[in-house]
Amino acid sequence: MTLVADAHALLPDLIRLRREIHADPELGLSLPRTQARVVAALEGLGLEITRGEELDSVVAVLRGAHPGPSVLLRGDMDALPIQEQTDLDFRSETGTMHACGHDLHVAGLVGAARLLAARRDELHGDVVFMFQPGEELGNGAELMVQEGVLDATGTRVSAAYGLHVVPGPKGIFSTRPGPIMAGALELEVTVTGKPGHASQPHFAVDPVPAAAEIVTALQSYVTRRHSVSDPVVVTVTKLAAGGEAFNVIEGTAYLGGSVRVVSEDALARVNADIPALISGIAAAHGCTAEIRLDLLCPPTTNDVALGEAALGELARVFGQDRVWTTPAPVMGSEDFSYVSREVPAVYFYLRSTPDHLDPETASPNHTPFALFDDSILGDQAAALAALALTHLQP
Repeated sequence: MTLVADAHALLPDLIRLRREIHADPELGLSLPRTQARVVAALEGLGLEITRGEELDSVVAVLRGAHPGPSVLLRGDMDALPIQEQTDLDFRSETGTMHACGHDLHVAGLVGAARLLAARRDELHGDVVFMFQPGEELGNGAELMVQEGVLDATGTRVSAAYGLHVVPGPKGIFSTRPGPIMAGALELEVTVTGKPGHASQPHFAVDPVPAAAEIVTALQSYVTRRHSVSDPVVVTVTKLAAGGEAFNVIEGTAYLGGSVRVVSEDALARVNADIPALISGIAAAHGCTAEIRLDLLCPPTTNDVALGEAALGELARVFGQDRVWTTPAPVMGSEDFSYVSREVPAVYFYLRSTPDHLDPETASPNHTPFALFDDSILGDQAAALAALALTHLQP
């Protein structure tokens, strides 16, 4: 049988696992029930399994029959603090929800492990299966890298692959060489002046005009200091000053927001430029600024050669009509970037809107109405396994 046919033979078990996880979602880094389900699903495959120390991760190593390099396949496991509002008979009732498809990621990666374990004799090298908590809430990928997932076989992996389900025409894969998802930073600023009476602003140092100028200056900074071919997005989402009284100049104003970049160069520039810009504007108004600009995750960048090869391999396995080249980086963020920062990697998408919904209007990820068709689990498992098999050919 072909890889795809073998994968589809696994569908009943994979769907059952996915639905068990969907009905019982867990948040953040502590996923004891999900971890236990993963370990149970991998039993009998002859894998070397370890659990995380700082988080409820699972790392499973498959040793190939022949010597060679190592490849990593990753699936994230955590859910979101969203009350599910679907009509699924296995929907979550706990106030948490797999609204980003991580339940499918887990089941699909288990499927890839079963496919590859059955082909151990064909493997010239080893496979690391990375089951990761804390993609949504927490720093799961970074912690797993720190705990040694990239060196789990004894040598550093030479390639890594991660997949994400998204709305769209069911069964379509897509990726692109180079930047694929943005890095994310979180910005918080407290501007401090001197309080006073609203009728006598000249006796005060009003932080509100300084904060307002900072908001507009950040937009000008993006358009005048960064190339449109290396995009940066700065969005101020919080702005606050003053108390209940309309005739009081308070001494502080607050703003916060999100910064997105798609290259390490842009990341370095915003880290240097944004604090300097804010401090300078505050000082020009006679104020001071306390600035926090924290990196949530760096940009996710696909290795160019691996990305081109992945597009070709997916087209070979599933047909060219089911493989699209993503035209531009997605400005959302993904902590698989902590893997792609260290080793050559490819991150790709699989569209999975159920047949009864219009892919153009289907609810997006991270909403209480998000729906994913778990009939794509066979293709998901086959895609991951095919990429690993190809990488481990002599």
